[in-house]
Amino acid sequence: MKVVDWLLDPEDSDPAIRWQVMRDLLGCPEADWSVERAKVETEGWGARLVALHDEDGQWAGGAYFPGDFDFDGPEALPGAGQPWTATTYSLSQLRDFGLDPESASAQRFVQLIGENSRWEEGNQPYWEGEVEPCINGITVANGSYFGVDVSSIVDRLLGERLDDGGWNCEAVNGSVRSSYDTTINVLEGLLEFERATGGTAEERNARHAAEEFLLERQLFLRLSTGEPADGDFLLFRNPSRWQYDILRALDYFRSAGVLTGTDPDPRLAAAVEHVRSKRNGNGRWKLDKSPKGRVWFGIDDGPGKPSRWVTLRARRVLDWVGVD
Repeated sequence: MKVVDWLLDPEDSDPAIRWQVMRDLLGCPEADWSVERAKVETEGWGARLVALHDEDGQWAGGAYFPGDFDFDGPEALPGAGQPWTATTYSLSQLRDFGLDPESASAQRFVQLIGENSRWEEGNQPYWEGEVEPCINGITVANGSYFGVDVSSIVDRLLGERLDDGGWNCEAVNGSVRSSYDTTINVLEGLLEFERATGGTAEERNARHAAEEFLLERQLFLRLSTGEPADGDFLLFRNPSRWQYDILRALDYFRSAGVLTGTDPDPRLAAAVEHVRSKRNGNGRWKLDKSPKGRVWFGIDDGPGKPSRWVTLRARRVLDWVGVD
């Protein structure tokens, strides 16, 4: 089976995958892929996740953590894996699926979240943001995608950028060096905000400076040694949650390039070649790992198995840079 046929398989794939294949790999006109995209609200993973939200618009009764999360219990232990079922990561997953923000379901839960959801950290209204830049980057991405004014969170993020161009949630504890994880979350948020609003020169400059932080390091290296900053950056995961890997970064640069008409930067070459090298003999990519923790349901067959999500992202990245 050809890779595209596998991705589009009506029996074993999902509208969330199929509409993006039609748009990004096949170049179908919007009139065609928008029909498939509309099914995300009513069929498959998207419909299933939408149906799981609470009457107050939240998921699992909480903003970042489920309402039943025990901060002193086994789920809170190092290495246990945080739960991913609360509102923030449910919204992120629906954004990944491509749920139409104009759909009746999205309009309803976005309004209810604004009315009812509060952050566990300080009881702030959800769409005013939290205090950690990683969480706020995700919130900006979700809010911008779903049509919420999150400009006040963007202003906060601009004031928290470090001298090397990026962000780090540990800056409050004295860190002066940006984090790959935090930076990619903020970058995705700023790009989604720019897509929604056009952005300002200050916001675009901040985004470009953070891109330089990653590009100087070829997306995965230490400047001091030229060695990988973290071996996990070379492993492909799904969903990404807050965690960084080079495929996520490459897909960000692809999305930014499509929005702004920017050509691929030559410093992406090593990361692109790594992606290319991990393709198997039938043109698919496997899932290397999924973040540990409680989930609503799985959307892959498990680590070590071919992943439609990883394959879609890898294939559209290679197409964008012009590599077979």
